[in-house]
Amino acid sequence: MKTAIGGVGAVALSGTVPAGTAHAVDPATGQADTSDDLRLWYRTPAADWEREALPVGNGALGAMIFGTLASEHVQFNEKTLWTGGPGSRQGYDHGNWRSPRPGALDAVRRDLDQQTSLTPEAVTARLGQSRAGYGAHQTFGDLHLDVPGAPTTTPASYRRGLDLADAVADVTYTAGGATHAREYFASNPDGVIVGRLASDRPGSVGFTLRYTSPRADFTATASGDRITVRGTLADNGLRFEAQIRVRHQGGTLTTGNGTLTVTGADHAWFVLAAGTDYADTYPAYRGDDPHSAVTRTVDAAAARTYASLRDRHVADHRALFARVALDIRQTVPADVSTDQLLARYTGGPSTDDRALEALFFQYGRYLLIASSRPGSLPANLQGVWNNSPSPPWSADYHVNINLQMNYWLAEAANLPETTAPYDRFVEALRAPGRRTAQEMFGARGWVVHNETNPYGFTGVHDWATSFWFPEAAAWLTAQMYEHYRFSGSTDYLRTTAYPVMKEAAQFWLDHLHTDPRDGTLVVSPSYSPEHGDFTAGAAMSQQIVHDLFTNTLEAARTLGDTAAFRTELEQALGALDPGLRIGSWGQLQEWKTDRDSQTDDHRHVSHLYALHPGRQIEPGTAWAQAAKVSLTARGDGGTGWSKAWKINFWARLRDGDHAHKMLSEQLKSSTLPNLWDTHPPFQIDGNFGATSGVVEMLLQSQFGVIEVLPALPAAWPNGSVRGLRARGGATVDIDWADGRATRVVITPAATRRLTVRCALVEGGEITFKARAGRRRVFD
Repeated sequence: MKTAIGGVGAVALSGTVPAGTAHAVDPATGQADTSDDLRLWYRTPAADWEREALPVGNGALGAMIFGTLASEHVQFNEKTLWTGGPGSRQGYDHGNWRSPRPGALDAVRRDLDQQTSLTPEAVTARLGQSRAGYGAHQTFGDLHLDVPGAPTTTPASYRRGLDLADAVADVTYTAGGATHAREYFASNPDGVIVGRLASDRPGSVGFTLRYTSPRADFTATASGDRITVRGTLADNGLRFEAQIRVRHQGGTLTTGNGTLTVTGADHAWFVLAAGTDYADTYPAYRGDDPHSAVTRTVDAAAARTYASLRDRHVADHRALFARVALDIRQTVPADVSTDQLLARYTGGPSTDDRALEALFFQYGRYLLIASSRPGSLPANLQGVWNNSPSPPWSADYHVNINLQMNYWLAEAANLPETTAPYDRFVEALRAPGRRTAQEMFGARGWVVHNETNPYGFTGVHDWATSFWFPEAAAWLTAQMYEHYRFSGSTDYLRTTAYPVMKEAAQFWLDHLHTDPRDGTLVVSPSYSPEHGDFTAGAAMSQQIVHDLFTNTLEAARTLGDTAAFRTELEQALGALDPGLRIGSWGQLQEWKTDRDSQTDDHRHVSHLYALHPGRQIEPGTAWAQAAKVSLTARGDGGTGWSKAWKINFWARLRDGDHAHKMLSEQLKSSTLPNLWDTHPPFQIDGNFGATSGVVEMLLQSQFGVIEVLPALPAAWPNGSVRGLRARGGATVDIDWADGRATRVVITPAATRRLTVRCALVEGGEITFKARAGRRRVFD
């Protein structure tokens, strides 16, 4: 039986100046990387949460570090602190219709059969409804460290940074003849975010620690060395708690009016544990009061030394982060801060530009580690970082691309462990999704529409261009099947992925509609996000269902599911409109009828799903050429996440130069000074999508062949990459010079046959029997 997810994490801050700074270890050589290639740094404190503060996180908890002097600001989150859901004052219905609508869906289908299209507003009026009790992610609050005697203006010596290799944020400055240093990091093994407040002058560390929140639903009391923050969300009764314990060496500790004050210490640290009584169990979504778990966490963390917490954190983070190293001949000038590097970026030939590109690639991996670890909810629209009670789009889970894009990088960029929260979240949607499938569609299986929350919202709302997307469940299962394709674990396929896939397929087996135009099976009503009219059989809808049926049939054969179910899938797949048509100007059609405009530059290019992340379209085919025509017509504009998707599209088309151009466009106009992606506002999926795109430029394996440097741009003529993963369970290291591979090392995780496509092998392709753990070198 699975243990329910509850919201408990911890945050700590400490203070002794370290003897030195640790750096990432090159997985190929075992040697420390002492360059600044993996560091963000700035000359001034952060003045803006979204644009300038620096993120740390351990999956369940996230914090934004400002590095302000007289009053240090640490804003923090706990991922399960959500309004809405059961108990909400607005009422909560999971988005299911509040009263029966017999015949409503069939009537829309009949109208589409006769009229071919309907406006979004017309369909929303018949099938949508206003949301009730949906809720939003909440900021947990803010910690303030009021530091007496700190400079009122920023000293020239001030530096603020984030080391991606160790996942440590830091602040240093010199004032009054003393050097002051602070550190912050998020430890997953200890459930804490750890930091430092220190000086090289003994007895000079002092601060008053206080907690604030934009909500008024809490009490904060101080006793001994502990602050306790406890409250109940007014909207839904969700209980939350934080406890802060202060530790110090030398000096004194006093309490007063909910605050803790350290005076005259040599160093001091505190630990903040936070949690809620949320659980991911349908239908109540409530677990135990968080008090006991928070107390255990805060006390266990406070019992450790700062050095122990730091060492354990760095070892845990490096075990994931240091698996992949990218060298595109980047050089970071010592005197150029990250915001300056971004401001002067052109995408041209300079090693400075290469430095920003390599940093941005690794930043995506860093952010996924920080916002998605086992035992927490998956990364949401903002990962785990949010400073508002009413964040953009509720900081929720949009499942018409955004949640899926968050995990595109996980397998190939060698972070498969980060997908565990995604898997669990999708599994938790099945129970409410079955009810929606039955009540709204009269179908087996499960369904979810355009967006969802931690309380199993699987129904609809009434925003005309984004309320209807039952294909989302099918798309969500694709990542789970990809996890199997990379790992080869039939145990995972049998116990985790396949049950979810099969039920998603059963929904579409029941819900597909026979198109009177040609007798094929189509999705009806169908809407191409977030664009155009409702039709029957829009390209993206058909491609997603085709992908689901293909994956599920492969899995059914692998696992030996019943012949009856396999036959049902085979017949439906054979009758399914595949969603691939070439239109009058050579484009891949977005709709079943030829409605595409050559002047349309909408940011969604959803009808290219079959190219990426799907695998219906192979390079060199007429479909690939039509996809290129469509992509060219849409142009290189768009918002951050859409530019990131275009990196992946162009890489799949084997056009590395255009993929690199899209990476450049994202950096030049859709990236904030702290390197967060902006829609605007901030959306983390663009960071993740860009990292995925860089991998696609260097390595692809979606068609069962490990393709080396399939879309290498001219801007990266020389370089190397270590630790990428290919489907089939192989780790791949590549060196290249003058645009051609010079050395490729394949390390299989399992004994099986592998095919490698690379200029280094005779004929350009080789198939061989790979043995688990035994490297195969091509040079």
